[in-house]
Amino acid sequence: MQTPNFEIPTEMRDFAEKSVDQARTAVGTMMANAIKTSEQMQTAGHTFQSTFSAAIAKGFDHAQNNANAAFDYAQKLVRTKDLREAFEVQSEFMRSQFTALQTQAKEFSTLAQNAAR
Repeated sequence: MQTPNFEIPTEMRDFAEKSVDQARTAVGTMMANAIKTSEQMQTAGHTFQSTFSAAIAKGFDHAQNNANAAFDYAQKLVRTKDLREAFEVQSEFMRSQFTALQTQAKEFSTLAQNAAR
């Protein structure tokens, strides 16, 4: 017995080939987009990490500066001779610390804005 020869019509083969090409293009596009997204996430991760490290370092700098200012204030305070002088030392310390805290807040704000970009 002979098996009948069954031929796939040309239109069907063309359609199948076109479908494979479209699928290949779609998968290629999807992979390219996935790679691009991965690279963007890595860049964002590096940016966040470096900004976070900078913020931590800045925080330690500020903490050290504030501690030094507090010790300087305490040292000046114990050397005062009367209550009037003690109030002057305290007023000076409060003004300088208020200014320092404003500056520190601006620096942290700048870091946060840079991280947001």
